[in-house]
Amino acid sequence: MASKTERVMSLRAVRQLHRVRAFYTGGVVLWAALTAWTGWQLPGSRQMWVSALLLAVFTGLLLMSSVWLQRLRATRPHEPAHHASSRKTLSTRRAHA
Repeated sequence: MASKTERVMSLRAVRQLHRVRAFYTGGVVLWAALTAWTGWQLPGSRQMWVSALLLAVFTGLLLMSSVWLQRLRATRPHEPAHHASSRKTLSTRRAHA
């Protein structure tokens, strides 16, 4: 069973990877559009190749972050992190006078 600190670090890592993956997705979309635009306007130019290189870099980063996120999801336990207490009380609680 994982300790509480490992579980918290795992949850933080998953949240951070979600943010990073969203950023890389935006980068892939942006550089794909710019590569297509530059390839249409100036085919074979240096700007097109730099744009294509940045598209490849962001695509690689997106794939790596997706793989890491998938691995972290696979290692997480299937039990809930927090156990809620039942709503029924075992005994009636009364304030002492």
